[in-house]
Amino acid sequence: MALRHRIPVKLRQNWKLVALCAVFLVACWGVFGSGTIRPYVTTSGTVQAGTVVQNLTGTRELFDAATPHEVTLTFRDEGYQDMLTEYFKDGDKKYVEADLTIDGTRIPSVGIRLKGNSTLQGFTWKGQSRPRVRPGGGGPPEGFRPPADGRPPGNAQPPGNGQRPGNAQPPGNGQPPGVGRPPGGGRAGFGQLKAEEPENLPWLISFDEFVAGRRYQGHSQIAVRPAAQQSSTLLNEALAIAMVGAAGEPTQRTTYSSFSVNGRASRPRLLVEYLDEGYAERLGDGVLYKSLASSSFTYQGEDQTAYVDDFKQVNLKGERDLQPVIGFIKWVEEASDEEFAKGLAERLDVESFARYAALQNLLLNFDDMSGPGRNYYLWYDLGTSKFRVISWDLNFAFSGDATAGPEETISRGFGARPRRAAQRDQQAQPPAGGGPRMMGHALKDRFLKDAGFKKLYEREYATLYRELLAGGTATKLLDEALAAYGRNAGADTARATREATEEATEEATKEATALRETLQTRTKALSSLAS
Repeated sequence: MALRHRIPVKLRQNWKLVALCAVFLVACWGVFGSGTIRPYVTTSGTVQAGTVVQNLTGTRELFDAATPHEVTLTFRDEGYQDMLTEYFKDGDKKYVEADLTIDGTRIPSVGIRLKGNSTLQGFTWKGQSRPRVRPGGGGPPEGFRPPADGRPPGNAQPPGNGQRPGNAQPPGNGQPPGVGRPPGGGRAGFGQLKAEEPENLPWLISFDEFVAGRRYQGHSQIAVRPAAQQSSTLLNEALAIAMVGAAGEPTQRTTYSSFSVNGRASRPRLLVEYLDEGYAERLGDGVLYKSLASSSFTYQGEDQTAYVDDFKQVNLKGERDLQPVIGFIKWVEEASDEEFAKGLAERLDVESFARYAALQNLLLNFDDMSGPGRNYYLWYDLGTSKFRVISWDLNFAFSGDATAGPEETISRGFGARPRRAAQRDQQAQPPAGGGPRMMGHALKDRFLKDAGFKKLYEREYATLYRELLAGGTATKLLDEALAAYGRNAGADTARATREATEEATEEATKEATALRETLQTRTKALSSLAS
């Protein structure tokens, strides 16, 4: 009786429940044995797009061009070979997992993939070039069947100088007499891009491809520009990007850095800010859309899936969609000339667009929104319900005829042509998917055709000429870009030999000299706009 009263009252009242629980535990032991149950948490899979979980601060500001930088990549060769096989087979740019170190900060498991379209033309692997894709399409030509080992066929290289039949380049360096040099004045065909030299390839680095929600100084991605083809330094692109910013238009931050892959040595590389969610946030309250290389800017109905080859939404996924772009395309396509003149300012920041169009001509950039790469972004301001066009991918800037005027269309390799003649050529070309890639853009073409908007374009053009060229701003920006390059010429400890440093510096000096000549020629040719 004394023992019974020592048991707590609640336990004596609920002895049946306690006994039942004991029987259940014994049964579980008999069924499951002594195995340990471990909880698995899959938080990375539940992180919503755009949600920042970790923001790495690093040791110094990445886009501080006043200091040298060092970037190294390390990845497994097996993953790299798989990536090359996929790209040479069907053009897919697969991400490879890699370890990245930026200015001493190690960032494991980043994603890297090839970046670019025209940039990768002529890219070789094992001595073979990838077959040219159909314009506007993502796959190889009809009937192409890759061999079992993933290597392209031996006859994959186009005949002659790599141009498709009927679109041959003039002899020599691809320019008609007196037109000029490749971008930046670099040697034509400098350093063909090779898979065996990954340190020279154009890369897109993603901080959150394999680790959801991770950022580096607010960036989810950064672009590494190529160190080959027309320019080994890409001073022309650095200058063009800086000039866009000096004009008051949205641009990207850039910096030079030593860049090595798997311990291989490299010259300085140009790093460019990518237009990601963080970039959109800094622009304000709106939605950012990227035009794809296969973009056509034609109305295809209200089904948003019909535009997957035209535009990609960058931010506010799940909150906003592509409908503003679709509505804008439809209006541009269907509006009468009178409706276009009266209603465009309600839908587009026309002053900004006039500056955009003027800049592309001033910068001799043939590959803008109306070029083969369809290189531009659309920013939709939710406050004003207006679009703004943002420049992107200026690696072919300063590649046209330096004497081209405001009324001429910039055309790489063939100098400048009157805009009306160029538009006739565009109309004569077959649609995307069959034949040469169509040039021109409905919005830009209609804008410059309208008398009122043409006057706005001419006004902005003259202002930009006076501020950027005649005022000496462009030359100052070039000096700053060259100085930034020089700070990194000997920064790569893996190749910091006196000979290598001198070689890199000499090449940069040559390209800077050629760019100065281009700026001088451009300034003189447009001198009538000074008044």
